[in-house]
Amino acid sequence: MPQTTVNPIIPGFAPDPSVVLIDDTFFLVNSTFHMFPGLPIYASKDLISWRQIGNAINRRAQLSLRLSDTSLVPLEDLGEVMLATGGLYAPTIRQHNGIVYVVCTNVIHNEGSTKDVTENFIVSTHDIWSDEWSDPVYFEFQGIDPSLFFDQDGKAYIHGSAAPGPMTKIHLFEINLATGKKISAEKKIWDGTGGIYPEGPHIYKRDDWYYLLISEGGTHGDHMITAARSSDIWGPYEEYERNPILTAKGTDEYIQYTGHSDVFQDQKGEWWGVCLGVRKDQGKRFIMGRETFLTHGSWPVGQWPSLDRVKSDPTTLSRTPSPEHITSKSNVDYLYIRDVDLSLYIYDDSKGTIKLTATNIDLSHPTDSPTFVGKRQRQLDGASSVSLRLDDQTLDYQAGLVVYKDEHRYIRIFYDSSKKAVMAEKKNKAKELHRVIQSELTEPVGVIEFQITYAETEYRLSYRDRGAWKQVMHLDTLEMTDPDFVGPVVGIFTVASSGSVEVEFSTLKID
Repeated sequence: MPQTTVNPIIPGFAPDPSVVLIDDTFFLVNSTFHMFPGLPIYASKDLISWRQIGNAINRRAQLSLRLSDTSLVPLEDLGEVMLATGGLYAPTIRQHNGIVYVVCTNVIHNEGSTKDVTENFIVSTHDIWSDEWSDPVYFEFQGIDPSLFFDQDGKAYIHGSAAPGPMTKIHLFEINLATGKKISAEKKIWDGTGGIYPEGPHIYKRDDWYYLLISEGGTHGDHMITAARSSDIWGPYEEYERNPILTAKGTDEYIQYTGHSDVFQDQKGEWWGVCLGVRKDQGKRFIMGRETFLTHGSWPVGQWPSLDRVKSDPTTLSRTPSPEHITSKSNVDYLYIRDVDLSLYIYDDSKGTIKLTATNIDLSHPTDSPTFVGKRQRQLDGASSVSLRLDDQTLDYQAGLVVYKDEHRYIRIFYDSSKKAVMAEKKNKAKELHRVIQSELTEPVGVIEFQITYAETEYRLSYRDRGAWKQVMHLDTLEMTDPDFVGPVVGIFTVASSGSVEVEFSTLKID
């Protein structure tokens, strides 16, 4: 049994995991929605220690995320508002004949329309370590969550959740991966067991059976994994009488919302499942969003697969993880919002500085890219901090530190040069929450330090320009907790009402 907590194996903003084992290394990919670069690729030898080695969407020219804004969807039965973000949904990673493929959906929210448009695509690489991925190859499919299955005869099949929701259906078709052209007609193969939003399908072949595992019940409280099988890939599919094979619904488990799973074998033939889930404090808070969890599985010959209920520690893992079991290549884990203009960012690693050029686009803009760079919040209890250099006091700008989810929800502490004051702001449009607190500076000095500390139940926003830290705002994390798709990204930002202003940050630390 590990001596320290393993789960979640990818903490923070890491939903919809998919895994492939290539040689002796596991590779994992997650959804990223409106953030760029998209679709992070993590590598691990032992399922415990993971390293981000790249992103499958890492060039602006590959696709646009401009229309990936977040829709506010009232949930009348719960008295809440769900925040549905567009962008990159539910990738699947697979390998065939030396090529690694990622299939995914870009969900587009066209301005003035309530109907989503889905662009489904394939990107590929001959060397997953190189971080060199192809341009997208698009294929026709009216739906989301495409998955890829290679049969023993070499044929490739796409299966996904066909629109419209909430009673989507699982469809299948054969595809030419080089061109994106359908080789067969598209056919419905399963309705699911009756839960809403049958989605996230994966087909596996075992003992001459085609097994189909899907998610149902929506991605929150009723989330579950169900299974069916057929002797023919086209069906009909027989439902497993003991469904669901994975759920936290109706339990008091700390880890809730488990679903959207991909199952696989390790180097020794043991079965595992990765899935999304949330750490839900007192049945209310899940401030880290949907994270990636690991659980042990079983799949005896001729029988159905099973997955253990997700716990904080998969007790059958035999190795002890390092205290920091998520690492990244330099700067590969930096995140920007939508279609970033990278010319606005200058990094000097030797000095530990980041220079940002402000525009008039703020964090609340639904389609354009504000000047912002950050990383996923990885620690449930931690702190992030940065220093801001004050050079020209004649320019009007705002710059500071922020915990960002989407254009409707963020908390931030920043310097406002027009007021010569530090401002703390919390905003959550879904909860009709907005508050700004101003802290006067008698005489700004050359550097201001900002700090946001966080725990499962609270955020604290502080600064210091000389002497001790001064807390400006304290808030309950419930104020930032909603049914949503994304997770917190901590970073630095700047905005200026007129013209472009360059500001310099240093010693950025993000937990």
